[in-house]
Amino acid sequence: MSTTTVPSTVTEVLQSSTKVPLAFKHPLDPLTPDEIAAASLAVRKHIAALPEIKAIKFITLYLLPAPKRDVLAFLGIPLSPGSKPEEPRPIVRKAEADFLDLVNGGAYNVILSLIDGEWTVDTIEKLPEIQQPQISVEELVEAEGVIKADERVRKLAADVGVTPDQIVCDGWSIGYDERFPQSRRVQQALVFARFSKHDNLYAHPMDFVPVIDANTLEVIHIDFPPRYKPGPNGPELTIPSTAFPSLTEDGFAFSGRERIPPPLGAFNFLPDLQAQDDKEFKPRVVKPLYVVQPDGVGFSMDGNVLEWQNWKMHISFTQREGIALSTITYNDNGEVRPLFYRLSLAEMVVPYGAPEYPHPRKFAFDSGEYGMGTMANQLSLGCDCLGQIHYLPGAFVAHNGSAIVVKNVICIHEEDDGVLWKHTDYRPGGRSRTVRRRRLVVSMVCTLANYEYIWNYYFYQDGGVELEIRLTGVLQVYVSADGEPSPYGVHVAPNVNAQYHQHLFSLRVDPMIDGLNNSIVESDIFPVDAPTGSAANFAGNAFVTKDTILKTEGGRQFEWEKERRWKIVNTSKKHYSSGLDVGYIIMMKGGATPMMAKPDSWCAKRAAFCTNAIWVCKDVEGPKGSRMWPSGKYVPQTREEPEDSIGKWVEGKQNVDNDDIVVFLTVGTTHIPKPEDWPVMPVEHLNVMLKPNSFFKFNPSLDVPSTSDAHSVSAFPSEPAPTGHCATGGACH
Repeated sequence: MSTTTVPSTVTEVLQSSTKVPLAFKHPLDPLTPDEIAAASLAVRKHIAALPEIKAIKFITLYLLPAPKRDVLAFLGIPLSPGSKPEEPRPIVRKAEADFLDLVNGGAYNVILSLIDGEWTVDTIEKLPEIQQPQISVEELVEAEGVIKADERVRKLAADVGVTPDQIVCDGWSIGYDERFPQSRRVQQALVFARFSKHDNLYAHPMDFVPVIDANTLEVIHIDFPPRYKPGPNGPELTIPSTAFPSLTEDGFAFSGRERIPPPLGAFNFLPDLQAQDDKEFKPRVVKPLYVVQPDGVGFSMDGNVLEWQNWKMHISFTQREGIALSTITYNDNGEVRPLFYRLSLAEMVVPYGAPEYPHPRKFAFDSGEYGMGTMANQLSLGCDCLGQIHYLPGAFVAHNGSAIVVKNVICIHEEDDGVLWKHTDYRPGGRSRTVRRRRLVVSMVCTLANYEYIWNYYFYQDGGVELEIRLTGVLQVYVSADGEPSPYGVHVAPNVNAQYHQHLFSLRVDPMIDGLNNSIVESDIFPVDAPTGSAANFAGNAFVTKDTILKTEGGRQFEWEKERRWKIVNTSKKHYSSGLDVGYIIMMKGGATPMMAKPDSWCAKRAAFCTNAIWVCKDVEGPKGSRMWPSGKYVPQTREEPEDSIGKWVEGKQNVDNDDIVVFLTVGTTHIPKPEDWPVMPVEHLNVMLKPNSFFKFNPSLDVPSTSDAHSVSAFPSEPAPTGHCATGGACH
């Protein structure tokens, strides 16, 4: 990471310029590092005249997108089938920032505009006490220093044989804890021991959970989770647990419990450390496999705008979502057809299933509480992505207003994906044709403490779009005593308890299928009611589909018995043959997962988006943008569903039929850990596909050429040459 410096003193602030070059090519281009520095400087200049604010630290600073219709007019994209684009109009580049008052407390939101090359403050608003901006990377890093310096933490560690230099922690959002006022900016710290520089710290969990104030940088409380013991009717808690243990004078809860030392077993995953731990360890032999494109890549880039085969889109780094893909169109035989205004990860939550306090506080909103972009990795050629790669950088604001730049944060490349389509005429003399599928990949890798998320957006030659989420990294674990039962987790190693948990994601789909006004069709499949043997269902095999257009805002459940699915359609345009509305079908491939927490649980009250598989609402744009965040804009330390969230939006019951709508898809996985997930977890996959349905006249990939790869040879020289269709003189062509 690198930074762009900003003035640090009031004199320097007042003497500095907030002017920046007018450089954006696309209205949705993210703020550049120079723009971040200049905009933060404009904020500092503005508050220098406000006596009530003495010292600040920035938490967010990012582009405030222009109105949707203005962007589409700028790009020449029509709003309805067959219409002309609206006349372009001036677009004012805007930014939005959140900062904290370090002296008096409180948080502020600022809106800025770029006028004649200079950033100026439009509005500055103090947030209500119950609202906290995102937790910054710097605050998460600071948590470890706060923990290591605290004398109580040092004593607790020393009591179980851990020295101060061996104490490490992961800073976490506290989620929900009524013992601490929402006006106080608090985190919980999950503590571990680390016995060498690169030792797998998660193999050595500690038995207490401190709470810190991120502004005053002090430990304000320490919790001790209760233990389980075998009982005649199953596991029993050794200490009665209440919903909220009371605070004690010495800042400890359950202070009289028996201590559990951290496990000492080394479960390393780095090869050199494995070799130190196990003298018999030998890496397996894997021969090289190369991805080669001798004629170069098939895509082109103009700044943040990508074109690949028939696709065109804008790719942006964002502090909260990580990747945002916008203004996605498809060139259908010369007609540029709009598909999606924006695709992005809107929110996610990871609720853990252990009920003993304080483990229920573990349900991090990794996007809304931290920001996926701020957690993104700097990627490496030949490691995270193979082949010929193009990278885009990302930038977000530091506490001091400078820009933290992450190079190579978004990876763009092509890859082979098996067969696209194939048919063989089995008759004598018949021909075969095999067409291989190639896809464009736009990806990012994010590290959230112990966990890694790999975000892959795939674009296909048949018009399909897919979001694949790969989950890997290290399990979140807690220490257990010898012989202690594990009713809500699995002992993946001795004394190491990996708790049950879920990963639930909200994918925001802002559609513009052949125009801005779209509808959602819910399709259910039913067996025909007529009995077997009847004239209507003689063989008993008949089934039909029933389509229902959703008329008003709301959420809908997935129903397996009906094989329920949803389509995004444009009702003003029909397919020439099927007679159906042109559209895209939503395919949740193994991802429709119900939330296990109760509807009135802490987590469900804050993450209402998890209670339905799909939500649809009208897109309402205001001074601060569209309806973006299903759990609200300000997520840390919320206790109820905020007013600016999906559950509240749909209470308006506004029309969503043939209107400008936004769709939120909930997908996830329930993770019951297994020993094979330890000490590092092989990837698990979640996939959501958006696939054309009566959108194209016929298979849009008929023009993809077949290939007979001259570099493909027999695996072993002694094997005879293959004699299939493709090997006998191009019969597959």
